[in-house]
Amino acid sequence: MILGLSVLLGLEGFFSYQLHDLSARQEMIKQDHSTVNNISYGLLSVDQWREEVAGIVNRQVKHFKLTLKQKQELQAEVESVLYALIRKAEAMVAKKPQSLAGKIRKLAVKTFVKTDKIKAQVPDFAQKIIAKADNPNQKNKLSNLAMGKFTQLQHTDSMDSTLRANHALFERMYRKYHVHSKAELNEKLGGQLQEIRTAMYRYCFLMLGCILAVLALWWILRKRTELHGTLFILSLLFAFVLLAVGLSASMIEVDCRIKTLDFMLLGEHVSFRDQVLFYESKSILGVVEVLVKQPAIDSIAVGVLILCFSILFPVMKLTSTGIHLLSKKKLAENRIIKYFAFRSGKWSMADVIVIAVLMTYIGLNGLLDKQLAMLNIRGQDLTLIATNNTALQPGYIVFISFVLYGLILSTILKYITPDDAH
Repeated sequence: MILGLSVLLGLEGFFSYQLHDLSARQEMIKQDHSTVNNISYGLLSVDQWREEVAGIVNRQVKHFKLTLKQKQELQAEVESVLYALIRKAEAMVAKKPQSLAGKIRKLAVKTFVKTDKIKAQVPDFAQKIIAKADNPNQKNKLSNLAMGKFTQLQHTDSMDSTLRANHALFERMYRKYHVHSKAELNEKLGGQLQEIRTAMYRYCFLMLGCILAVLALWWILRKRTELHGTLFILSLLFAFVLLAVGLSASMIEVDCRIKTLDFMLLGEHVSFRDQVLFYESKSILGVVEVLVKQPAIDSIAVGVLILCFSILFPVMKLTSTGIHLLSKKKLAENRIIKYFAFRSGKWSMADVIVIAVLMTYIGLNGLLDKQLAMLNIRGQDLTLIATNNTALQPGYIVFISFVLYGLILSTILKYITPDDAH
């Protein structure tokens, strides 16, 4: 029995280590994912808007086509300009020259330059000018000129420190995950998160399978009273493993984002996707750490209370139970040991934490759904879809399992030590 349970405990320890490691990795990857997709680096980023506008300008110039009506209106404008230039030239020639050279120049112009013929060629000139401007090669040159201005703006020395910091952040992320673009980064992180999520739940249920095996063994050996003490001590070790993972693994994850924002700009669609508004993932230990590091005394007090009643009391109860069963009578009958072993359950708030996290999840989920639903817009020129991805994590399942398993062990303890239970 000891050998079999030791192997089972080793398996549970391996599964719990994997779950803890995967939980930490998921939190890190999701933090990076939420950082690069934060609304500050997307919808509210000057750099991002510059890229969007530059792309629109590039496409608009290259693919711009004049309609027949526009060509006619433009030709009329060009003709009017050319006629005005000719009239101005005629007025200058008509002026009475003051010098001999001026008189000779005026005579030459009147003799060789026929303004009527030039005026007759104006429509043809205007048509050629428009055709030249509408030529694809000229459009490419104009597009390159426009894009050159954007590039010059992007690399100017006056670019503020915020944009430089943003570029440095993305470069670090690209190097960290060995990618070259934001699209590649999101695709890679999304794939990794999906694999981690699947593996986390697999290890979580394997841990619960180990606990069910222990409880099944209790049922099988319920009449073998000589084995109950040893079996209970080994059962406590399984509880410690559950508690360690339940406290350190993420329990709840809050993720609010704008899934899609699509609108028309200069006749083209501009889209922003997965713009993270808020992301946070915490374990019980993480919540305690945040609270005790706050400057406010009330936050510190709440953190200390959670630490005492939801962490220290369960640990003391499990430890005292083991000491009571293993130690000599004098230590086993110690009032403090017996108190923590048999009567401290009413002071332990692990079950309260379970209910509190669940109620927080339900309330927060409903509130976020309601608030984000107010942002949703579906129209011809503007579409905005906000999503709430808040979810409970496997750490919550493990902590619930610890609470239920602890209640079952307390019942078993009273059953195998009926005299002490009173």
